[in-house]
Amino acid sequence: MNLLSVEHVCKNFANHTALDDVSLTIPEGSIYGLLGPNGAGKTTLLRIINRITAPDSGRIIFDGHEITADDTYRIGYMPEERGLYKKMKVGEQAIFFARLKGMSHKDATVKLKEWFDKFDIGSWWNKNVSELSKGMAQKVQFIVTILHEPKLLIFDEPFSGFDPINANLLKSEILSLRDKGTTIIFSTHNMSSVEEICDHITLINKSQNILSGNIDEIRHKHGTNIFEADYHGDEQGMRKALEGRCEILDSKVSPTGINTIKIHIASDDEVRSVIAAANESVQLRSFRELIPSMNDIFIRAVNGTL
Repeated sequence: MNLLSVEHVCKNFANHTALDDVSLTIPEGSIYGLLGPNGAGKTTLLRIINRITAPDSGRIIFDGHEITADDTYRIGYMPEERGLYKKMKVGEQAIFFARLKGMSHKDATVKLKEWFDKFDIGSWWNKNVSELSKGMAQKVQFIVTILHEPKLLIFDEPFSGFDPINANLLKSEILSLRDKGTTIIFSTHNMSSVEEICDHITLINKSQNILSGNIDEIRHKHGTNIFEADYHGDEQGMRKALEGRCEILDSKVSPTGINTIKIHIASDDEVRSVIAAANESVQLRSFRELIPSMNDIFIRAVNGTL
């Protein structure tokens, strides 16, 4: 079941087209990566989903109906531009945001203190926001984004400015929220993060959706039939066995006796015969397809070579 559908959304600003007939569907209980280069239209789409701005045409379907103002209480949004008021106390600021999402002062205070302790920032409750480091400010904003337990969470570059330890802390919390049934939209330029936590992706480039789907299916679909084999035996014998059957891209001889060869096989139908020929010549230890990374797919898609 899909929690959110974007249907033929268009948005123009003066002489600039931000979104051009963009459609996508986000399955319930998944982490959905929204990818694209700077200026592609990602943030505009997130703002439309949050009803911060309206589309020129098209519509957003949320939980079975066209999205309304009341639905924003069921959405948590952490924008890339952090919006904390520097002159307020940290705890006071957090309670203010929680109240905006409909929480009572009492419930907000109890839950906030639990999260502050969990993120090791409890001692900052009565300090000014201006005293927070960028990482601490992001922790506060993350907490106030998820505090009211929304059905949909939207994170725009959530790991920006975080050290690896705190980035892993956030990743763990995001995965935990997904496992509890929350649907998450995750906008980022960090392809390694996409591969680690996203279930599905959409790639927007030049205001259009150019690629959507399950991340594992996309990686396998856009593989280039490149394989790598580890084997024990004579390198020249291996090369002779593969001659005329595939293209040898690289070959490495190891002093340990376990050599490696990288090959390109023209079609899937020829994979079995290549393996059989290799196995008759040497002792195969492993044979694996080299699936392209999301970073490779991203670059190829944006450059139009996918």
